[in-house]
Amino acid sequence: MPDHDVVAIGNALVDIIGHCDEAFLARHGRSKGSMQLVDAPTIEALYGAMGQGIEISGGSAANTVVGVAAFGGKAGFIGKTATDQFGQVFRHDIRAAGVTFDTPPAGAGEPTGRSLILVTPDGQRTMSTFLGVSPHLGNGEVDAELIRSARILYLEGYLFDRPDAKAAFREAADIAARAGRQVALTLSDPFCVDRHRAEFLELVRKSVDILFANEAEITSLYEAASFEDAAERARADTRLAALTRSEKGSVILSSGKAIEIAAAPVEEVVDTTGAGDLYAAGFLFGVARDMPLETAGKLGSLAAAEIISHLGARPLVPLVELARKQGLLA
Repeated sequence: MPDHDVVAIGNALVDIIGHCDEAFLARHGRSKGSMQLVDAPTIEALYGAMGQGIEISGGSAANTVVGVAAFGGKAGFIGKTATDQFGQVFRHDIRAAGVTFDTPPAGAGEPTGRSLILVTPDGQRTMSTFLGVSPHLGNGEVDAELIRSARILYLEGYLFDRPDAKAAFREAADIAARAGRQVALTLSDPFCVDRHRAEFLELVRKSVDILFANEAEITSLYEAASFEDAAERARADTRLAALTRSEKGSVILSSGKAIEIAAAPVEEVVDTTGAGDLYAAGFLFGVARDMPLETAGKLGSLAAAEIISHLGARPLVPLVELARKQGLLA
C-alpha cells in the first residue's frame, strides 16, 4: 500500500511577499495578476524597490503538499534548491510542516529560486519569479521510490518553462503511471498555458488523471470564448477535473457530471496568493482518502478560504481542525 497521500514535483522557491499599489506595477512593467519569469538583475531591482517584505518558503506545488500535511495527510516533495540561505529557509520550512523532502541541494551554480509577490489593495497578487536552480532537476534526482510511495503524483505546470525540468516532469509521470498511481496536473498560470498549449493538451489527453485549472487557465487552454465552452471541452478530455472560479466557487467534472461547489465564506480577502494551491491540497487529500468528490471540493474551498484571509501561501492553523469543525472530517 502507498504510504504517502500526495507527492509533488515542482519549483522549490522562497516567496518574498509585500504590498504595493497599481502604480508601482505599472512603473515596473508588471501585468497585474500574472506570474512573469524574470532574470537575476530584475528580481534584485524589484526587491530593492518594493519596500518591506515577508520571506516564506513557497512554490506552487510545495504549497499544495504543505496543505495536504495540514489536513493530516502524508505528503512528499521533489524540488531543487542551492546550498545558500534561501535554500536553508526552504528546506527547514517544508520539513517543519511535516513534508518528506530529500532532494539533494546543488553544490554550485545558480542560487535558490525566489518569487517576489506584490499584493495590491484588492488582494490580487502579481508574481515575478526568478527560478534560479529550481528547474535543474537532473538524472537520478526524480526520486522513483518516493513517487511510487504515493497514491497521487502532483505536477506543477510552471516546470514546463525549462527543458531539463520538463524532462524530469515527464519522467515522474511515467514512473507514477507504471506503478498504477494517479497523475494530477495543475496548469499553474494562463501565461504558462499560452507558452505550452499543445504540450499541455497532449498531456491532459494521454497522461493526466486529475486536472486543476482556474477559469483563465482553462479558457486559455482551449482558446474558448467562455468558461462554459472550456468546461465542456475539459469534460471530454479528462477523467476528473477541478475548475476554480474565485468567488463563484468551483466545478468538478467527472463521469459526465458537473458538481458545483460554493466558495467558502471569507470575512476579508487579504492576499489571494496560494488560493489555487490550497484548493488543490484539500481536493487531493479528499481524493487520496477516497472521499466523495463533493467532500473533496468542499475541503478545497475551505483551504482556499483560509489562505486568502491572511498574507502568505501557507496555512496559519491546522486545516484538519477547520475541516472537523465544518463536519467534513471525523
